[in-house]
Amino acid sequence: MKRYILRRLLLAIPVLLGVSIAIFAMVRILPGDVATARLGDDASKADVARLRAKLGLDRPLHVQYIDWIGGILTGNPGISLWTDQPIGTMLANAVPVTVELTILASLMSLLIALPTGVLSAVYQDRPVDYVSRLLGIAGLAVPNFWLGTLMVVMPSIWFGWVPPMQYVSLFKDPLTNLQQLALPAVALGAYLAAIVSRLTRSSLLEVLRQDFVRTARAKGLAERIVINRHALKNAAIPVTTMAALQFGHLLGGTVVIEKIFSLPGLGRLTLDAILARDYLTVQTNVFLLTGAFILINIVVDVGYAYLDPRIRYH
Repeated sequence: MKRYILRRLLLAIPVLLGVSIAIFAMVRILPGDVATARLGDDASKADVARLRAKLGLDRPLHVQYIDWIGGILTGNPGISLWTDQPIGTMLANAVPVTVELTILASLMSLLIALPTGVLSAVYQDRPVDYVSRLLGIAGLAVPNFWLGTLMVVMPSIWFGWVPPMQYVSLFKDPLTNLQQLALPAVALGAYLAAIVSRLTRSSLLEVLRQDFVRTARAKGLAERIVINRHALKNAAIPVTTMAALQFGHLLGGTVVIEKIFSLPGLGRLTLDAILARDYLTVQTNVFLLTGAFILINIVVDVGYAYLDPRIRYH
């Protein structure tokens, strides 16, 4: 197992290298320039040129890339081209918000999706199955930005209440923090809940038709034991894969939700950096998300060995 994990980590190096080059090239294809954005459209060409030189944007592209990737490797990605603040400090403030939102959205989704998926499979073609499938289709069809906007607007119209807009850390005021993150977590996790619920249903239905399940029932085991100890664990592999991969997508998909609910997270930071043409911040944020996604994939693969003892890595 250790050799497998080490090999996967080594294989991640060329992937990250390729991603870093692609990110570096693509952000510079975007129209506009951070120097022009900072000075305004009325700025003279001489002033823009001086600011570009000050920011180091007049240097050859390969030199800029080497400086940036070297800073990533040493833990110092540089200074924001827009705010003149250390990118590391900005990330230290933004990443915990996004991670907390993503974890909360995932937990809320799984707490809803797993029971509904199991009930839908156990009571196939009964009213609870129809309701579960209907909710799953609705979760897949409703865009999270529309749902998030609705969650902000409707309570304010009906009850005169809006969630706290000034972010408060979980460690300073847990109640206010959860009040602010509960609605965005639901809006963000609705799609994940729909996917996991439908996948749990289909995967469990397939396992329930297997010979070993019929054997367990023939031995006189209670249906609860058959489902929990035999069927559910075997059906969990595809569900685990999807939930973990969707967790990575949630990390990168918080942009709109964080903007709607005024959360100072990584998604909002990245969106603001794109609008400002802050190359270094965009590159660093996307590179960090890529690394997190690769790490999640490795953790999922290792988790397979626990869910299915037949799986062994060498």
